[in-house]
Amino acid sequence: MNKLSFSLLLGAIVACSPSFAEDEYDYVATPVPEQIADLEDQDDDGVINARDLCPDTPLGAEVDNDGCGTYVKSSDKMNLHILFANDSSQIHSVFMKQIQEMSRFLKAYPSTSIELRGYASKVGRADYNMALSKRRAEAVERQLLNYGIEPRRVTIVGYGDTNVEGIVDDESTHASNRKVVATVVGYKGHVKEEWTIFTKIPNL
Repeated sequence: MNKLSFSLLLGAIVACSPSFAEDEYDYVATPVPEQIADLEDQDDDGVINARDLCPDTPLGAEVDNDGCGTYVKSSDKMNLHILFANDSSQIHSVFMKQIQEMSRFLKAYPSTSIELRGYASKVGRADYNMALSKRRAEAVERQLLNYGIEPRRVTIVGYGDTNVEGIVDDESTHASNRKVVATVVGYKGHVKEEWTIFTKIPNL
């Protein structure tokens, strides 16, 4: 049998073959993929936004796997010491600048956090003084949040009339214990820059 005859025979067999319904399928369109993760790199540090824990890394900074810059250690620190009137949790305007400076410090040192410690003088009931000391710390916390500090970075502790300074029962001693204090130590310093083959060596 030559090739032409074989081709004609094969074509006849195929044409006569029965077709089954199960061999026919409805057309299914290719599904459109849903992009959940943000694959952009807004600060151009090589870490996509979805994984970047430090989205504002300075350009050229050496970063870790989370997109956070490597910092040179520093001993910079900021103190907070705010006094209150008797039986009051209202912050006097003279202390607002101190809170604002603390907020700037916390923004400059994003890896730090702050614990606000509230106190009260030994006047009145201990349980009332405990609640008052917490309200004072909460008042300072609200001001820090108003200046853009994230709530997760601020904790408050009320000590009431415990751990007070001085043992003399006079108004001057009592006034010094109506306070909120805090100390934050920053370990940022300056951002360590990434080294590449194009990095210039500074002139010695």
